[in-house]
Amino acid sequence: MDKLEPLYLSSGILSVAVISPDMQRRSAATEALAECQSGPIREFTSYPPNLDDVPQMLTRDFDVVIVDLDSDPEYALDLVRSICINGLATVIVYSGQADSDLLLRSMRAGAREFLTLPFDQGTMAEALGRASALRAAVRPSPRTDGKLLVFLSAKGGSGVTTLACNCAVSLAQDSGKRTLLIDLNLPLGDAAINLGIRADHSVVSALENFKRLDSIFFSSLLEKHVSGLSVLAAPSELAPTHVSDDAIDKLLEVAREEFDFVVVDAGSRLDLQSTRVFDKSAIIYLVAQVGIAELRNSNRLIARLTVAGGPKLQIVLNRYDPRTLEIAEEQIEKALTRQPDWKIPNNYAAVRRMQNTAVSLMQDDSEISQAIREMTRSVSGQKSIFQKRKAFSLFR
Repeated sequence: MDKLEPLYLSSGILSVAVISPDMQRRSAATEALAECQSGPIREFTSYPPNLDDVPQMLTRDFDVVIVDLDSDPEYALDLVRSICINGLATVIVYSGQADSDLLLRSMRAGAREFLTLPFDQGTMAEALGRASALRAAVRPSPRTDGKLLVFLSAKGGSGVTTLACNCAVSLAQDSGKRTLLIDLNLPLGDAAINLGIRADHSVVSALENFKRLDSIFFSSLLEKHVSGLSVLAAPSELAPTHVSDDAIDKLLEVAREEFDFVVVDAGSRLDLQSTRVFDKSAIIYLVAQVGIAELRNSNRLIARLTVAGGPKLQIVLNRYDPRTLEIAEEQIEKALTRQPDWKIPNNYAAVRRMQNTAVSLMQDDSEISQAIREMTRSVSGQKSIFQKRKAFSLFR
């Protein structure tokens, strides 16, 4: 058979799958199961033809998978290993031979129990009891979706990547929570360069293989920054900019399941507006500078993004210096149709130094790093750094 075929499904508490190409051995397992538990039992008449298909084949949340070793011991052990690596279930194996070498190899592959045929009375019940206890101890509590923070540029050169990188570093350092930066600024994203990361994999690997994207595959694509930040980089070569909405959505779904904060450098990519990048639960940081072209573009984007049921929009004026403004504050607010939420001070030398040395702006206690920390603390629920300093000054 070219696919796994389910034969039987009942209802109950403990969900069990039995995989065996041999009908007689499969029946022996299901009959032993029926005597000791009333949960759902699902039979599969063949091993999966491709181990890459295992996560998709076992999409149901099984507590226990019971695998017959005798039909093809080598492939069956590879199957056990794949199930365990992907964290899909607790695995019990069985064989007609009490082979000590096979037992040892099964344990090394990740199986928790090795049973022999014929099943003695109570053997299956005892094995299920131990597997159930183990499953209850290691099953993680359900995660809620991580917060999605998207940095969008009103115009090229606005400094959106610098802000996205440093906000991500700030979140990772100050919140102590799992934080991820995804560079979707294709085809020329340079977040990894800004952070001094040499990436072996890229976001393109995730997008091109989104149908098999799970937590294990996803984690293999990430790089780690010294701050503790995880990074999914843009590729070093020119990359395609047109990817399916389904690929983007799957990427963000997996990312938000694994991380508390997911920061996305979206560049100027409005073509992502129909994806989860612009999910209603996201915060969009529209980054602009004080200039005619930037304010005009911002005005258009604000009108487009400020819709009922859309993402929360925050406006960031980057490289802001009130001493050199050539446009009055009143005109800026009129163009933006509202007051900006954040003003990031201009510090060309510090930003240039970061770009050349790959040392984050968050390493210094400068005005620009303070402003970025205020942004990230508003997201993570931490107290304002200015409030903390004011409180400290009372005791000086």
